[in-house]
Amino acid sequence: MPFRTLTLIGASALTLSVAVIPAAGASAAAAPQRAALATTTLYYDDSQAAEFKSAVVAGAQVWNANVQNVRLVEAAPGATAQIRIVAFDGWPQSTLGPIRPGGRGTVWFGREAVGEGYNTTRIAAHELGHILGLPDAKPGPCSSLMSGSTGGVSCTNATPNASERAAVEANYGGSAAVAAHPLVGGIVTDTP
Repeated sequence: MPFRTLTLIGASALTLSVAVIPAAGASAAAAPQRAALATTTLYYDDSQAAEFKSAVVAGAQVWNANVQNVRLVEAAPGATAQIRIVAFDGWPQSTLGPIRPGGRGTVWFGREAVGEGYNTTRIAAHELGHILGLPDAKPGPCSSLMSGSTGGVSCTNATPNASERAAVEANYGGSAAVAAHPLVGGIVTDTP
């Protein structure tokens, strides 16, 4: 199976992966009609995440395991990142995306929620969900990652549900999706 990866580096970072998989009995002439898989890579800087670095890595891994159109990758020290993670003493908050290559967003990882007993991986995945363009879904059940604090202190679910995954896939689903969605939609603060 032919597989090629093209990485553009500059003011923005975009990784485009194309895989051509012939269907059983399909001719080579039909191959150009098949859709290519494009993956947007967003880099995050967790150098200011303090005690929450491991939670941020786990939250990014959650998204990477659940969606195909976007990848969250830790930026090399000193490299430009689209997402900045900062530990602070208030309630968690984030820039509402979808953030694009060349854009910027911030996650403020709030110690107040951690002090109340909320799960740190769920917080990280939820806040990264905002960066990827998902609004809060409050009130909501624990099964909804974007229900945030309304899932309750005992909720440890850090996995996006099917509709949350589909929304992120649509947000990063190609040039039409990029044109249809804003780069940034303000700041979302996650208080109970």
